[in-house]
Amino acid sequence: MEEYILLSTLNDFIFCPYSIYLHNVYMETDETLYHATPQTMGKVAHDVVDSKRYSSRKKDLLSLPVWSDSLGIMGKIDIYKGLEEHIIERKYQLKQIYRGQLYQLWGQYFCMTEMGYNVKRISFYEIKTRKLFPQPIPGIQERQELERFIESFKSYHPSDIIQINPNKCMHCIYNPLCDKATTDYVY
Repeated sequence: MEEYILLSTLNDFIFCPYSIYLHNVYMETDETLYHATPQTMGKVAHDVVDSKRYSSRKKDLLSLPVWSDSLGIMGKIDIYKGLEEHIIERKYQLKQIYRGQLYQLWGQYFCMTEMGYNVKRISFYEIKTRKLFPQPIPGIQERQELERFIESFKSYHPSDIIQINPNKCMHCIYNPLCDKATTDYVY
């Protein structure tokens, strides 16, 4: 049986492939030992969706499990507004939209459409500012790009040489635990 890749892991993988390995190593430990303020704020912000308290509209689906057999991915969408046929991925703060975040949203779109849902809009929602950031619906080129990225994810091994990015390292929650970090942790 083929294993499915979690949508949230796609974003993490672009941030740093080695962080996925460290996440799995430390997953059974207390998150408060390594989560910094941004991760804690993100978890609190998602709680309203995960507990399905965000909306009582019957057409709004919250924290919906989704999957794509053709891409081998699975996860949850934050909000699907059924009347608007709109997927919304909530982030506490968006200083910039990174490629990994787009892959996560594209993955949600492809999962939903493969599951038979109509999707006309996809967006990020920044909780801190209460702003919506609409994104273009992914097409064939975006799907191919996502497929290539998923293949690179599948072929990764923790012993592979990775490009160390000091700016990312200093913001990585695993920095104090990482044997590859070259900078101090900022949190």
